[in-house]
Amino acid sequence: MSFKIKFWGVRGSIACPSAKYVAFGGNTSCVEISAGGQKIIFDLGTGARNLGHWLLKKNVREAHILMSHTHWDHINGFPFFSPAFREGFKFKIMAGHLWDKDIGIRDVLAGQMTTPTFPVPLEAMRSTMAFEDFKAGETFSLGNDVEVKTCALNHPDNATGYRINYRGRSLCYITDTEHVPDKPDENILDLIASADLVIYDSTYTDKEFPAHVGWGHSTWQEGVRLCHMADVKRLAIFHHDPDHEDAFMERLDSEARYTWDGAFVARENMRVYLD
Repeated sequence: MSFKIKFWGVRGSIACPSAKYVAFGGNTSCVEISAGGQKIIFDLGTGARNLGHWLLKKNVREAHILMSHTHWDHINGFPFFSPAFREGFKFKIMAGHLWDKDIGIRDVLAGQMTTPTFPVPLEAMRSTMAFEDFKAGETFSLGNDVEVKTCALNHPDNATGYRINYRGRSLCYITDTEHVPDKPDENILDLIASADLVIYDSTYTDKEFPAHVGWGHSTWQEGVRLCHMADVKRLAIFHHDPDHEDAFMERLDSEARYTWDGAFVARENMRVYLD
């Protein structure tokens, strides 16, 4: 069966609904995976709203949702994820960054849907939902030959990177993470080794990075360096800074492709096939 990826949200930090963000998209992180007859969703940023409408249209009733972390730009599409409000739909939401906290993934998602910040509580969602916290670094199976490996990322409040292996193909989702210059992250290198595609946090350029140390993000150039070291086939530049409008992103895309023909900038509604 096919192994497909669709980008529903590629922006970081905050959604950008403007004519200057049409070519690459303004919605925040949400990526849909189809593998082994299953739907897997990475993150629930504002892109989850359009994904939810599409799932209803196609009558897709089950999915695993794997959260990188729970900063606002990765969860604020959840209250507008329409299938969650429908009976007969089933979702399992998993996170690996809260295992040692006093709250879990359910608590965080429910917390943003409480007065006075949101009028509709989590209990209004009529779908069947399961919530599971695990420790980043664990490996588990989603069935039908789908294996998920994870690792801890360097980000404020922690984050989790994922690798999905399916019938000889592999996809990695690495966001949000901050690199240390001249010191490759061994956790990431181990996770992405020989992967077919790595989706990587490329919020900044190398030139911009020094002014944002401690903010928890990386650069597309570091993504290229890591992919070369790990023998990765392709890199999807992801989690675009909200100040990077279409004109900037077009120049970045050209520079990245010139630097390495395996690199490309992820765009909203882009599809990638790993068959």
